[in-house]
Amino acid sequence: MLSRVADAIYWLNRYVERAENIARFIDVNLKLILDSPAGIAQQWEPLITITGDLPTFKEKYGTATEESVIQFLTFDSEYPNSILSCLRAARENARSIREIISSEMWEQVNSFYFMVQEAYQQQKTFNPEKFFSEVKMASHLFAGVTDATMSHNEGWHFGRIGRLLERADKTARILDVKYFVLLPSVRDVGGTLDELQWIALLRSVSAYEMYRKRDQHRITPFGIADFLILDREFPRSIRFCIIHAERSLHAITGIASGNWTNAAERSLGRLRSELDYLTIEDIIQSGLHEYLSHLLQQIYGVGNDIFENFFALKPINERSSEIPKFRTAELQQQF
Repeated sequence: MLSRVADAIYWLNRYVERAENIARFIDVNLKLILDSPAGIAQQWEPLITITGDLPTFKEKYGTATEESVIQFLTFDSEYPNSILSCLRAARENARSIREIISSEMWEQVNSFYFMVQEAYQQQKTFNPEKFFSEVKMASHLFAGVTDATMSHNEGWHFGRIGRLLERADKTARILDVKYFVLLPSVRDVGGTLDELQWIALLRSVSAYEMYRKRDQHRITPFGIADFLILDREFPRSIRFCIIHAERSLHAITGIASGNWTNAAERSLGRLRSELDYLTIEDIIQSGLHEYLSHLLQQIYGVGNDIFENFFALKPINERSSEIPKFRTAELQQQF
């Protein structure tokens, strides 16, 4: 498979997944505000913190309000990680490989983009609850259409890796933000607001019902962290995403699990091994925030290694000291 094609499929899936996750963050925060006790200040800045683009937001919008955050994360065409920008990039990637993907995939990503574009043009009548539900459903439809209509060959596996790495990254970020910056003060730990926020976190990754089925006891931060980081069966947990991303990578290279021939296999295999032998007690002992920060760096490193091994243009003259870069901007946009 051409590296250009593999790269486009990878980013097509990654951008669609990114748009869905942004919609999840905003939608759950809107519902959290309705459920919060009277007098509790709205918390919108943590949503920007999740993206890692708080300085960019403050430079352009200043104070984080409901209106400014929704505009920035949803419709800001100059911000490369807004829902609108993600869908534009996803559509352009799909357009470049229309002969590779199925017609149903193209139709779905195309209609998804125009649905977001129409909402952008009609912001005066914008219904947030309806819109963000439609974004999530459109993303699910794209994933389902991809799995049902595209041959499960190298291209499909590259797309799956992109989707799973993006999902693992966002799960880690939202868990880190809740634990490290979302709670207003120490006295609120274990209180009504604290529990509402943890429930909102679970809902943001569609994990509330599955968590309660596994853990019937009271919702606890460490129980939630254990579920979202180390659970092998929940499809949005970090461990699940890394396990299945590694399987797809080995399906591409043809190398048996447990072996590696390139940096991408090595870094992904090392991360999967760490998660296999880790316990929540180990994580808490080292510090949840510190561990999640380290985990995000590892996920970012896996993305870089995949880029260098499979997508990057290589110089024809090996004596050249400069290696041409391809799509470095997209790598830098990983939040």
